[in-house]
Amino acid sequence: MNQDGAGQVTVRLGNWRDPVLKPWAAEQMRISNEEVTSGKRGLPFSAQATCHPGGVPGQLLYPAEPFYFIQTPKVVYMIWQRDHMVRRIYMTDKHSDNVKPSWFGESIGHYETGDTLVIDTIGLSTEKSYIDNYRTPHTEKLHVVERFKPAADGKALEVLVKVTDPDTFNEPLHLVQRWRKVENPLVETVCAENNEDHFGHNLFPIPRAKKPDF
Repeated sequence: MNQDGAGQVTVRLGNWRDPVLKPWAAEQMRISNEEVTSGKRGLPFSAQATCHPGGVPGQLLYPAEPFYFIQTPKVVYMIWQRDHMVRRIYMTDKHSDNVKPSWFGESIGHYETGDTLVIDTIGLSTEKSYIDNYRTPHTEKLHVVERFKPAADGKALEVLVKVTDPDTFNEPLHLVQRWRKVENPLVETVCAENNEDHFGHNLFPIPRAKKPDF
């Protein structure tokens, strides 16, 4: 609970003393916390607030606006309304021989028992990419397995997530996220418009292209 009056912000400070963390990861989280508590930065890094993709599994924590599934025989698309984020799950049983690290990595999937979508993801970039909103880091050895299953009444969706990274965590992490099904149209929401540090809080800048795409 905030005690400093209206407008006071509760920042997310990660538990860098968690014994599951390797020493380098704990130190990185401690430094990130210190940047905020010392006043060096007005707010810690947040993927959604700075127009960055949330990565895997971090993007699953952004249900503030709807996201949608489009299922085709060869690809399942996860589309977030916020800033047109798209994640592609290729319905095959084998990863590429050489996976280049990227925001959402390479995800391959299959269905089990008819209604459970199992997604296996590797090749996740470490640049501004975290496991959660508390800036828990990872290495390029990160391996994420997600199991999406609808509720029996069809009104909710649950995902069970297993996170493995032997260079960051002393044991695998087991996570869960749930969403309600709602009937909403897909509207256009652009994150990067006027999203600047107008009040000099030393916020993390939004990503910008260094060269044209074409």
